[in-house]
This record gives sequence, structure tokens and C-alpha cells, in this order.
Amino acid sequence: MNPFQLILFTGGLYVLGFSVLTILRRQRVPIQFAIEGLIITAIGAVIAANVSPVDPFIFLIIIYLATMRVRLLVDLGNWLTSKQKFDQSLALFSLALQLKPDKTSSQIVYINRGVTFLHMQRPEEAYITLKEALSDITLRPGAKHLSAGFYNLGLACRRTGREDEAIQHFNEAINELPNSIYAFGAKQALKKGS
Repeated sequence: MNPFQLILFTGGLYVLGFSVLTILRRQRVPIQFAIEGLIITAIGAVIAANVSPVDPFIFLIIIYLATMRVRLLVDLGNWLTSKQKFDQSLALFSLALQLKPDKTSSQIVYINRGVTFLHMQRPEEAYITLKEALSDITLRPGAKHLSAGFYNLGLACRRTGREDEAIQHFNEAINELPNSIYAFGAKQALKKGS
């Protein structure tokens, strides 16, 4: 296989592999992800054919970092939230939104931003952020993200005196992913509320 074909194969396999994993997780494949992956693959293939051979492993790292940039920033932001470095976490979430994420990734950013507001003891901001983030669940960011979002929205509702709404969201967290840690937390919250 020549360098041009090797990069085309590597990029195509990357896009296909992540698309299959996304479908298996019962999520929508973001079209933006596929387009970005194919554009980066085309650029890599042109460079490999006309300028210099491109190492497939280095190419794989580049395409991963480029297409997963928002999710990686969310993971780093969540880590900073766990270390109580809230301002830095919120700055990363803002940066992630400036990097032109697809709608599903934007929804994930907003869910995690809302959770950070909860950790900051700012339940009203958490409520507003999570309510907006979860207003369109047709985006299907995945059962884990939805369950986490509904659970944390339930907490925000409870902390802002919206008990009936809290119960509804705790039940949504349970229904979305019944055996998750978020469903367990929601069940515990429902027991405390009764």
C-alpha cells in the first residue's frame, strides 16, 4: 500500500469505526464529525502523495485530536471540576463551545457546565443551564449523558424549591439508564424526598 492509500485507509477506518461505536451506543452519528474526519483524511492523503509520507500513527493522533477536541476539553473540564478548579473548568467549557462543536457535543458541554454550577453551589444557574441543555433530547447525546443531565437537573430543581419538577427529572434519569450511578442517585434522592 502506498502512503496515499495508507492514509486514506487509516482515515476511512477511523471515521467508520467511531461511527459504528456511536450507533452501538444508541447515539446519532454527527455529520460534522464524519465531514471533518474525511476532510482531514483528504488533506493527509494529499500531503502523503505530494509532499512527504505521513506516519499513519501520527496521522491517527492528529485526526483524533481534531475531531474529538470538544469531548477532550469536556473531559479535562470535568477533571478540573473534580479538583474544585471551577473557573478553569468553565473557561474550558467556553473554549469548547467556541471550537464549532456539533449540536450533540454542544449539548454535552452544557450538561457538564450545569453540573459544574451545581458543584459551585449556584443551583439557579445550574437549573437554567441544564434545563436549556435538555430541552432537545432528540439530539441523543447518549443514555449516560441524558441520565446524568436529568439527575443533576433534579438536584438543581430540589435546591431551588422546584420539588415536583425534581421528582419528574429524577424519574427521567432512572428511565434513561436504569442501572447507572445516576439512576441510583436519583432513586436515593426520591427516597429522601418522600
